[in-house]
Amino acid sequence: MNDQTVDPEDQYFAAEDVEKLRRLAREQKQKLEQEERERLRALHHMKCPKCGLDLETLHMKDGNVDVDVCVGCHGVWLDAGELEQLQKQPRDPHRTFMGAVLNIFRGK
Repeated sequence: MNDQTVDPEDQYFAAEDVEKLRRLAREQKQKLEQEERERLRALHHMKCPKCGLDLETLHMKDGNVDVDVCVGCHGVWLDAGELEQLQKQPRDPHRTFMGAVLNIFRGK
């Protein structure tokens, strides 16, 4: 056999090895990306985007909306879709969302 001739069987197994290495690298990359997402979530979850302090969840009595309020700067934060839910609720001029939020800060 000539030194420059490549055995088809060797070529097949070399290609298999390369594909296994690619698959392993892809899996490791996905695992690292997932771990990074979880690390960032743990670092930032329920933290105020303005000042970084903890957020407390307020359960609104008249709706299905939970409002997150910062214990430091008193910022009020809504999750995706919650503003639309609040806008769909029937309007009672004596009991509005902002009135309820203001009552929280007034201590009522």
